[in-house]
Formats: sequence, C-alpha cells, structure tokens
Amino acid sequence: MRTLGSDPERFLIDFYTSFTEDLLQTDEDAALIVDRYHTPDIVEIADGHRLDRDRLIAHTRPVRKNRPTLRMEVHDAVAEGDRLAARYTLHSSQRGKDLAIEVYFFGRFAPDGRMRQAHMTTRSVPVQGSGERGQATP
Repeated sequence: MRTLGSDPERFLIDFYTSFTEDLLQTDEDAALIVDRYHTPDIVEIADGHRLDRDRLIAHTRPVRKNRPTLRMEVHDAVAEGDRLAARYTLHSSQRGKDLAIEVYFFGRFAPDGRMRQAHMTTRSVPVQGSGERGQATP
C-alpha cells in the first residue's frame, strides 16, 4: 500500500487521484472503495461538517453521478510520522462549470496508507490557469 514516505506532496496527489479514479472508472461497490482508502473509524471534518464512514460512502453517490474532472495543485505539503499537512487547490469541472477550491488539510494516516482522520478548511478561489508544480489529473 501507500506510505507517506519522503514526498508528502506526491503521496497526497496519488491518494486522491487513485481514490477518485476507483470511484469514477469502476462499478465496484463504493463501500469497498472507501474501505480501501480509509480506516473503519475514519472521521473527516470539512468546514465543520463531520463525515464518518457511512457519510463518506453516501458522499460518493453524487460524485459518481456528476462525474467531475479533478486536478490537484499542491502548494505546500509536509509530513511527520503519520501526520500530513498541506495547502492545495482543487480544480474541478463538471457539467460545464469550472471551480477552484483552496484547501487547508491536516490528516493522519494508518501505516498502510489509509486515511484515519482529516480536518479541512476550504474556500472558493477564482478559476485561473495553472502552474506546473504538484499537479495530477484523476
């Protein structure tokens, strides 16, 4: 599985890219996909909204329905032990609408690379062209 290793930027991009690809490019049960990338006790808090495993699985339904294209532009990422902190911009396009969301991410990961906990604060930013560093297209 994935480990934080010495490149937290690459780890974060690979984590979200693989998770999104598995959701959008397969018909596999969403619960199995969520479990492959998250521990059973996962808790994500995004802008004050708490998602546990069941809510995270439910959240995959609109993602699969809308089939967005996503790209991450990581600006800063640092890891120590099982913790990762990052600031990135998530570029999304769906149904002809482009969005850019700046994310401040603080997470903890299990030794096998699955996410255990995440706290995120987000804000919409103007949609612009992108730079070269830290990008991936899921």
